[in-house]
Amino acid sequence: MKIEHIAMYVNDLSAARDFFVKYLDGSSNDGYHNPKTGFRSYFISFADGARLEVMNKPVMDDLEKPLNRTGYAHIAFSIGSKEAVDALTERLKNDGYTVVSGPRTTGDGYYESCIVAIEGNQIEITV
Repeated sequence: MKIEHIAMYVNDLSAARDFFVKYLDGSSNDGYHNPKTGFRSYFISFADGARLEVMNKPVMDDLEKPLNRTGYAHIAFSIGSKEAVDALTERLKNDGYTVVSGPRTTGDGYYESCIVAIEGNQIEITV
């Protein structure tokens, strides 16, 4: 069994798609639109076969997203090396994203950093 894809609702569909394409080497499809419901989405594919669906619809609740909450906490991307983690973290920081931890080696041995991106959602970057 494998996870086929993960999905997240966002307010700014184009900005979310562009983030994953620009910073994490995703490849986006042309998008989907259901004119009857107003639902829109993009599937973003990554080199290892993982896929992320970013979605939007006309009316959505946009609740506060504290870092310590129940539910899905973050999406983690393995980018290959400590040097790559350091470089991408610095790039994201320079582009105005908030780095909430790292880069660092965690107590369980992961080398990672965590940033807040995509409308308050956390992204983990790891080796």
